[in-house]
Amino acid sequence: MAREQQLTQVFVEVADSLIDDFDLIDFLHRLSERCVELLDVAACGVLLADEHDVLQVLAASDENTRLLELFALQHDQGPCVDCYRSGRPRTNIDLTDPNISQAWPQFTPAALQSGFLSTNAIPMRLRGRVIGTLGLFQTRGNTLSEADTALAQALADVATIAILQQRTLAHSETERGQLQYALTSRIVLEQVKGILAERWQVTTDEAFAAFRAYARAHHHQLSHLARMIADGEFDTDQIPRTAPHR
Repeated sequence: MAREQQLTQVFVEVADSLIDDFDLIDFLHRLSERCVELLDVAACGVLLADEHDVLQVLAASDENTRLLELFALQHDQGPCVDCYRSGRPRTNIDLTDPNISQAWPQFTPAALQSGFLSTNAIPMRLRGRVIGTLGLFQTRGNTLSEADTALAQALADVATIAILQQRTLAHSETERGQLQYALTSRIVLEQVKGILAERWQVTTDEAFAAFRAYARAHHHQLSHLARMIADGEFDTDQIPRTAPHR
């Protein structure tokens, strides 16, 4: 698919976020995938702040990146943590730089062990208000071009507008509660990914791809379908174990 078509698809997905049954988790997963498709990066993580102003991992392009972002938050280190606090982008960070290893002594070796050589963090912000970050990782040690940096910020800005618009539609006084619901749903979703991976003897990425494809095809919100599975109210044999190619 040409880059112009991919960009068009992104804006269609943002427009879809204006509907009443907007699925925040699915939207953020699609955002992480679009970043990998459109930018010169190998992986992406999406982090949003909860009601206590603490970053939480809401989505990632793959399980390995999700775990790395969780590790970063556990140790209060890494580009996304710094980016959220400052509200400014952190780009083209060389993870082999001894100064970076000194600044982030736990995160840096974990990122290198995951195969990443450089990293970037882009704030998700609107008019000075920062609600989260995009973490972008590269495996070749290459730098993010000015054009890709600008596009990454544009994607983050558009996603921020979509998220804040959804919160406005859900009434501003409950916006933190809406995000807290998404965070709780995320926990259930991770449990279901593990259940399906174990049941089908596949990786968690493969299990999630099949689960998500089924949810989309049958117009289920990810969180709702995950809760039905977790509560034993849905027969997982209905889900094809292999997701169709996009």
